[in-house]
Amino acid sequence: MTVHVGGPAPYDVVIGTGVLGELPAMVGEGVRTVALVHDRGLPGIAGRAAAVLEDAGYRVAALPVPEGEAAKEAGVLAGLWSRFAELGMTRTDAIVGVGGGATTDLAGFAAASWLRGVRSVLVPTTLLGMVDAAVGGKTGINIPEGKNLVGAFHPPAGVLCDLSSLETMPHQDYISGLAEVVKSGFIADPVILDLVEEDPGGAAVPSGPHTRELVERAVRVKAEVVSADLREAGLREILNYGHTLAHAIEKAENYRFRHGHAVAIGMVYAAELAALAGRLSEDVVARHRSVLVSTGLPVSYDAAAWPALRATMAIDKKSRGSTLRFVVLDGLAKPGRLEGPAEDLLEAAYRRIAG
Repeated sequence: MTVHVGGPAPYDVVIGTGVLGELPAMVGEGVRTVALVHDRGLPGIAGRAAAVLEDAGYRVAALPVPEGEAAKEAGVLAGLWSRFAELGMTRTDAIVGVGGGATTDLAGFAAASWLRGVRSVLVPTTLLGMVDAAVGGKTGINIPEGKNLVGAFHPPAGVLCDLSSLETMPHQDYISGLAEVVKSGFIADPVILDLVEEDPGGAAVPSGPHTRELVERAVRVKAEVVSADLREAGLREILNYGHTLAHAIEKAENYRFRHGHAVAIGMVYAAELAALAGRLSEDVVARHRSVLVSTGLPVSYDAAAWPALRATMAIDKKSRGSTLRFVVLDGLAKPGRLEGPAEDLLEAAYRRIAG
């Protein structure tokens, strides 16, 4: 299946099994050198990608990077820039990113920043990467003060989601990605929630009966949103549902806490906040908890962590000056925004998820 992402720099997301053969067409003509930035823990799929590109006549340089969030550091990015210079990469060359969301974020930002922008193709190998990180053109790295505070909008030339790569994922990493799928269900496509509730056990494994449909639906939600709003001028903010608290949790855990697990907690917090503000029914709040718990995702966090989390949320990307802004729901698939909630409301919502 192919999902088209529109906007000023349109591209396709190809979803299927054994789709690496599509890689040369996405890299395109006129490219001499391809820098293959890949998670060093994935030599298999990186090697297959390199072979496909070499067979197509490209000069391929494999550039392994650290696994997970350790890849999204300024030092790693600077190292890639130096390698690009050694390779003599020009504006007509390309970068291919192979790995999870952290790797594709890094590869995308490397492409956005090298010579002020070169072509990139992303090959996400995790559920989180497929349904979230690799689609939408957001790229970036982390700094000690926060996650993704340094980055750029740089749409790829294409995205390849080879579902076979999901089979080798660690179980908890797969579950983490499922949180972003569930998020898409709450903000835009409730059929996703129906499919998960129909078979929670199946939803929690790559071999489940609805895996392909869940991936396709989540990608379609994101594609429709970013097609209308690439640079997060308004609509795209809904994709950050649950992320305000989630990013604060990740920082508190020095980015060793899985992103999707943090998003799951963040979604329940946002739901509780909306309920306390009189905007969301308790039934929908309860559905957040039941859907997430049924798949093995967490819905609570350390009660003592609130002061530190609140301080971190103050520099969230959605904030405007000193005003906190949250994506909330006014009902199922009815996202909205809550601006400048009172401090007692913020704390009361957190008490409801404190564990």
